[in-house]
Amino acid sequence: MAAVVHVPSTFNLGFIGAGNMAESIARGVSKTGILPASRIRTAHSRIERCEVFDSFGVKVFQNNFEVVEDSDVIILSVKPQIVKKVVLELKPLLSKEKLLVSIAAGIKLKDLQEWVGHGRLIRVMPNTPSAIGEAASVMSLGEMATKEDQELIASLFGAIGKIWIADEKCFDAVTGLSGSGPAYIYIAIEAMADGGVAAGLPRNLALSLASQTVLGAASMVINTGKHPGQLKDAVTSPAGTTIAGIHELEKGGFRASLINAVIAASNRSQELSGS
Repeated sequence: MAAVVHVPSTFNLGFIGAGNMAESIARGVSKTGILPASRIRTAHSRIERCEVFDSFGVKVFQNNFEVVEDSDVIILSVKPQIVKKVVLELKPLLSKEKLLVSIAAGIKLKDLQEWVGHGRLIRVMPNTPSAIGEAASVMSLGEMATKEDQELIASLFGAIGKIWIADEKCFDAVTGLSGSGPAYIYIAIEAMADGGVAAGLPRNLALSLASQTVLGAASMVINTGKHPGQLKDAVTSPAGTTIAGIHELEKGGFRASLINAVIAASNRSQELSGS
C-alpha cells in the first residue's frame, strides 16, 4: 500500500500556466480566504500576465521550476498539447510529496502518472463561469490521492463554484455538458432576447430580461430541489401563453437539439482525448 502523504495545514499553491482559468481560481481562492494570495505562486513569459497576478498579491517567479520548488500543491493549467513536455521537464521536482492537479482538457490520469512517475494526482474539469465564482467542476482522483487531497481540492475549487467527484470515464460527458454547456445557454439567451426585440422590446431590456430569466430559472432548480419538469408545469397554465411557446419549442426540436449538442460535444471530446 502506498504511503499516505499529508498536505501541510499551511501550504503554498503553485500554478504552472498563468492564463485566465488559473487567474480565476487564484482570485477565487484568495477572495474567499481559503488561502491568502501571498501563498500562491506562478510564472509566465509575458510580462502583462505576470502583472495581473502580481496586482492581487500572488508571488510571481521567473520560471516554472521555482514555482514547483516553492509549492506543495501544483495546478497544471497549460494547454493540453504541451502538458507532456512541461511535466517531463519538471519531473525531477514533482515528487509524491507534492500534490499535482491537472485542469488540462483531455489529459488522462494514466498518462499523467506515466509522465510524472507516481499517482498522487487529481484531474479536474472546471468551466468558464469560474471567472465569476459560478463554475461547475468535476474531479477524479489518481490512485495515490488521499482523502485529505480530495478535501483540499474540493475546498479550492469550491471557492470558484461547485465541485463534484466522478469516475474519470465520465469526463468526456462532463465536457459535453458543463464544459461546452455555457455556449448553449449563451445562444438561448441571445435567441430569447432577439425574440423580445421582435415582439417590440428595446434591445437592452430584452437582453436583461432574458439573462435574468435564465439565472432565476436555474436558481429555482437548484434551490427548490424540484424536477425541472415539475417547475415547468407550474408555469404552464391551460391554454395560456407558456404552453403556446413550449409548443413552438417542441415543433422546432428544442429539447432534442440540446440533447444532441451534449452528445456531439461528448463524442468530440472522446475523439480528441483518444478515449
